Amino acid sequence: MQQSIDINADLGESTQTRRFEHEDHLFPYLSSCNIACGFHGGDPVFIEAAIRQALKHRLQIGAHPSYPDRLNFGRQPMNLPSTELQAVLRYQVSALKGMVESLGGQLSYIKPHGALYHTLCQHEAQAQLAVAVFTAIDPNLKIMGLPGSALARAAGKAGLYFIREGFADRRYGPEGQLLPRNMPGAVLKDPAKVVEQARQILMESSVTTSAGTRLPLQVDSLCIHGDNPMAVPALKALDHFFAQSGIQKSSV
Repeated sequence: MQQSIDINADLGESTQTRRFEHEDHLFPYLSSCNIACGFHGGDPVFIEAAIRQALKHRLQIGAHPSYPDRLNFGRQPMNLPSTELQAVLRYQVSALKGMVESLGGQLSYIKPHGALYHTLCQHEAQAQLAVAVFTAIDPNLKIMGLPGSALARAAGKAGLYFIREGFADRRYGPEGQLLPRNMPGAVLKDPAKVVEQARQILMESSVTTSAGTRLPLQVDSLCIHGDNPMAVPALKALDHFFAQSGIQKSSV
């Protein structure tokens, strides 16, 4: 059983026309937060507000870059030329890093968002390209993604610390991939089910897939999606479970 675990959520994704009203209530239950960089969600006002909240609650701050796809919230794959993908990543991470530092904080890691996350975890060449960009920005930045993924391998080759991420509120497919969001049950909204999946991951180093099979899974961080309408009840239930089980929340 793990004695400690990092809890992260995607934050700063609100805009003037799309608000996640519950976001401010998430910070006390986290140890890390992935702050949007404006390309799938977020704008300067809400991004800065999220940074200030993260600093207030002493959370580890990560950049959450995405494809330039506000229409689909960054959840549709995009076939960008290498030069464009490099520029998109460099722009987003550099901007967030500058905002965090200007407010007295430090950017600690990068977690790609949505379709970009899955692309970089599956495709070796694009993962290597992304990691080269991240290294050029700051070789001390950590990278967060799926265990055993292309992104994990690229980070390892570059000498960057890799944070193995698991998901407490997403159902896993038979091969260990996350079920697409358009499939029934892909997002867990019952806090009891979120707690049970987290319990199994932390105490049994495994996860039960949508096919009913068990896959080994060891993680350093667990994610609760900030746009999940049940994020606050789920985090409260997890907090109670951690207190009962003697598990500490701690950033990686």
